[in-house]
Amino acid sequence: MPKIGAHMSIAGGVSRALDRGADLGLDTIQIFTKNANQWRGKPITDTERERFIQRRGETGIDPVVAHDSYLINLASPDREMLERSLRAFEDEMDRCHILKVPYLVMHPGGHLGSGESRGIKQIGEAIRVALMEKEETGVRVILETTAGQGTQLGYRFEHLRDIMDTVDMPERMGVCLDTCHIFAAGYDIRTREAYAETMDRFDEVLGLETLLVIHANDSKKGLGSRVDRHEHIGMGQIGEEAFSFFLNDSRLNRLPYILETPKASPESQVPMDTVNVSRLRKLIGRKP
Repeated sequence: MPKIGAHMSIAGGVSRALDRGADLGLDTIQIFTKNANQWRGKPITDTERERFIQRRGETGIDPVVAHDSYLINLASPDREMLERSLRAFEDEMDRCHILKVPYLVMHPGGHLGSGESRGIKQIGEAIRVALMEKEETGVRVILETTAGQGTQLGYRFEHLRDIMDTVDMPERMGVCLDTCHIFAAGYDIRTREAYAETMDRFDEVLGLETLLVIHANDSKKGLGSRVDRHEHIGMGQIGEEAFSFFLNDSRLNRLPYILETPKASPESQVPMDTVNVSRLRKLIGRKP
C-alpha cells in the first residue's frame, strides 16, 4: 500500500518533525535537515541524533526523506557559486548520514544562460564528485523533476537520464516525480490515457525502477505553463482523479507519496495536511 506523508517543519529540532508527523498520522515525511535558506546549519548534536533515531522507531514513520537547500545550484556557470554549492551539497549528505536518512532529494539546478547541455553535464559531474567524496555515507541522491521555470533543468525526463548517465553510479541515484512539476512541464496526467502515456514515457527514458519518491501536489497553473505553484489536492488544474491513477498503479504502490501543498487555507480551520492526506487515502482502492 502507498505510504502517505508530507513535508514537516524541523522548528525546535529535527526530531520535532517526527513528532508532528505522528500527530497527523503520517506514514512517511520529508524534512530539511537545516534551514533551507542558509548555506550551513548548526551541527546536529549527539542528543538530537539519538532522539531523532529513537522517535523514528517509536513512530514507525518510514522512510524519512530529506530535501536539500534551495540555495544549491550545481549547474551554475559561476565557479565560486559552483564550489560553494558542491560544499553545501556534501554537507547535506553528511547530515543525512548522521540522521540515517537514506534519500536526499535535490532540484538539479539552473544553467543561468550557459545552456542546457553544459548545465546537465556539469550537474552530473558535480554529483559524481560528491558521491565519491561521501562514499561512506551511502546516501542516495534523488533527482527531482522540475517545472522548468526560468533556466531550471530537469523539466524533461531526458535531462534526468543524461545527468544519471554522467554520474554513472545507478546504485546511488534515483528519481523523485513531482506531479505539479511534470504537469507544468507539459506531461499530462489528467486522464487514464494521458497518465499511461506519461508513465510509459518515464519508463522508456528512465525506467520505473529509478522512481523512489513521489511528491503529490496539485498545480495552480495549467498544463505546460512552466510555472511551479503547488495547490491542494483536487483544487488545482490537475484534479483529484489523476492522483488515483498514481495511487492505484500496482507498479508504484510501495512508494512514499509526500505532500508539499500549502499548510493553510482561509476556507478551513482544519490543518490542510490533514485534509490533503485524507483526500489521498480515500483514493486508494478507487476503481477507474
